[in-house]
Amino acid sequence: MVSSLIVALDVPSLEEADTLARSLRSEVGGFKVGMELLMGEGPNAISSIAELGLPVFADAKLHDIPNTVGKASARILSAGARWVTVHGSGGVAMIEAAVEGMGGEGVLAVTMLTSLGSSDLPDIGIQLAPSDYVAVIAGLAAEAGCEGVICSPEEILMVRSTQPSLKIFTPGVRPERAGAGDQKRIATPQRAIADGADYLVIGRPITGATDPVLAAREIAAAMDAIDHSAGAMVDTSRPQT
Repeated sequence: MVSSLIVALDVPSLEEADTLARSLRSEVGGFKVGMELLMGEGPNAISSIAELGLPVFADAKLHDIPNTVGKASARILSAGARWVTVHGSGGVAMIEAAVEGMGGEGVLAVTMLTSLGSSDLPDIGIQLAPSDYVAVIAGLAAEAGCEGVICSPEEILMVRSTQPSLKIFTPGVRPERAGAGDQKRIATPQRAIADGADYLVIGRPITGATDPVLAAREIAAAMDAIDHSAGAMVDTSRPQT
């Protein structure tokens, strides 16, 4: 089992998520509960998946005033989440409130959505290249005491070199045979691990496969080969399951 593979349970019902999670729990290191499940099932989705014994990544993407984000983070922690995401663009005070709500750890700052590319940033008033913008947000995350950041494969090397204290969680990861879907800044699992990602967050290439267990096993094997040859980092702050 590769502890750095997190499966995104981006499905509409807790029943479907639970079935997938139970079939995959011996193959992966954790599960992401995203906004679709959270909006449909509420915090119970976190609690139910956490009962399976693997860490849960609550991808709530919180973005509000500090007081609200702090209280929401505390509720997410109480539901059983190991990690929660906040939009780093909310600023240092907001991120700090989330860190406090999560008991001092487990906050991951979203830097820039992987569905965005360089041509999209001017439309939202950002006159920076993606790597430069991600560098700014990663700096805010480190200043605010985040455990890690969410960044695309294209920014892994930059974040690893400029903010070595942060763990790197990387979505937008696609095996060679998989389509990009709505992701723009992508890479293979092997490339992302070799560049220094700590965790890969992978959804549709596993959950949409004809055989999700086999798909997860193949991705995990590819990651494991890079882990052993390149020494990619894994989380040692919690006991591995």
